[in-house]
Amino acid sequence: MFGCCRRSSNELRAINVILDAHEFPDGEVLQADLCIVGAGAAGISMALDLADTSIEVLVVESGGIKPEKDTQALYAGTVADERLHSPPDTYRQRRFGGTTTIWGGRCMPLDAIDFEHRDFLPNSGWPIDRSSLMPFYPKANRLCEAGEFAYHVSEAFAQPMRPMIDGFDSPHFTTDTLERFSCPTNFAARYGRRLHAAANIRVLLHGNVTRIQLDARGERVESVAVRTLAGKTLKATAKQFVLATGGLEVARLLLASRDVQPGGVGNSRDVVGRYYMCHVAGTIGALQIRRPLGAVWNGYDVSDEGIYCRRRIALTPETQRRLRIGNFIARLHHPRITDPDHRNAVLSLLFLAKFVIPYEYGKRLHGGERASLRMWLQHVRNVMVGPFDAAGFAWHMLKDRKLAERKFPSIIIKPKANLFSLDFHAEQQPTPESRVELMTEVDALGMPRLRVDWRYTAVDVETVRRAIALLAEDIERSGIGTLAYDPASVEFEMTRYGAYGGHHIGTARMGLDPASSVVNADCRVHGISNLSIASAAVFPTCSQANPTLTVVALALRLASRLRAKIAGSA
Repeated sequence: MFGCCRRSSNELRAINVILDAHEFPDGEVLQADLCIVGAGAAGISMALDLADTSIEVLVVESGGIKPEKDTQALYAGTVADERLHSPPDTYRQRRFGGTTTIWGGRCMPLDAIDFEHRDFLPNSGWPIDRSSLMPFYPKANRLCEAGEFAYHVSEAFAQPMRPMIDGFDSPHFTTDTLERFSCPTNFAARYGRRLHAAANIRVLLHGNVTRIQLDARGERVESVAVRTLAGKTLKATAKQFVLATGGLEVARLLLASRDVQPGGVGNSRDVVGRYYMCHVAGTIGALQIRRPLGAVWNGYDVSDEGIYCRRRIALTPETQRRLRIGNFIARLHHPRITDPDHRNAVLSLLFLAKFVIPYEYGKRLHGGERASLRMWLQHVRNVMVGPFDAAGFAWHMLKDRKLAERKFPSIIIKPKANLFSLDFHAEQQPTPESRVELMTEVDALGMPRLRVDWRYTAVDVETVRRAIALLAEDIERSGIGTLAYDPASVEFEMTRYGAYGGHHIGTARMGLDPASSVVNADCRVHGISNLSIASAAVFPTCSQANPTLTVVALALRLASRLRAKIAGSA
């Protein structure tokens, strides 16, 4: 297998001697060339890229090594509509390693079309193109432990691959692009020893940054205020500062720093916190493939370096432009778990195990549906009828997921009748009405809590509606089967579980015009010479892709620019 994902005793010992804010005297001032706020995927990747250079790096992290209830509670807030968005303290981890401590590991780059201005997708367009990230994607792939940067079947596998669906022929969709999966890698456990070994890097745990202090002209950051939950106050000064927290916390910290710029840092045009995106996703329909069982492959392929890879049904860029809709992919999925009529022992076992499945995954596995006693009994019956199937699956999940260093990425069920549902993942239109903003209520540190008002648009519904309709036509035209679904249910299905998980995107978007963006093409906050952002917060659009790989690539790109800038100022 590629890489190693298990925490070794040496790694843990190294992490434990990284600095702790509790151990410093009150009022201590920490100095560095570069101060990075946040030790998740972006912050750790930047620090690693600058390791063993002459640049002194200070990484300030709110949490400790393990989950801490009081620290995690600092993420609590409210949402405008609980049906559409999970509470702000779920899906995020306020600890060393950030949300890489719980992520699923799915990696893929953005497509070239995602960077384009598309007149049919309002507020789209990046100030950079995909070629700007290509020098950094391969290293990002390695840091994420997703193997080689090869996301097309022809690049990733030397031998011809069996078709995903034998006989499926479409001019509108391709089944040759891949998702690649990390271990999933906990960046703190994997890279803590390397950070500690670098003489120029210090990591400060339990240091909560509560304010960005600008100079009197509001053109430069002088310091960041750091507090502990025990009430101790510290300060960090540096030549350059980077916010490497997630998309929600970036906005919160900018908006809450109001002593010099009354609207918040970088928010003179009321853009910070707006254009908030996740992804729209759901499960829909009954896909009946009328071919032999061996004609369909809905599982994972393993690359030569031991990486789990999976093909998707992806809408081509040409079709997106012709239909004037956003990006869209779909995967073959098992029937809905909650419905015992599937008569599948494995799916019923997953239903019965719902109370031991983490929230981050259980919400989409089980939804918010309330089961009757009759449904519970039917699920029990399904397991009793197929005990060997259930036992085999349980052993597979224990061996290949729970105990494995590189974990089997997800639940794959091979239906005995070639009957699937369609799991889709689609791009969301950036709109200023979808936003996060500060509340009057404050947390234990005195920081205003967040209120999340995530919204979707008619463009989002049209993207999913037209893509699924076209896919259904292509399946039937190919003569391989049928995709039966209720077109009127599309909007309901894409919002059944609300905004997709921990993909918090767009709240400090990148652009050339300060009137409609927060950072420039180099991820530096407009008008502030030494403050940059490394986060999905800067994405102007969200694509169909999970954001982590691109967050790391952008962080490496930013590290390269800051290395030259700091060296030039010496």
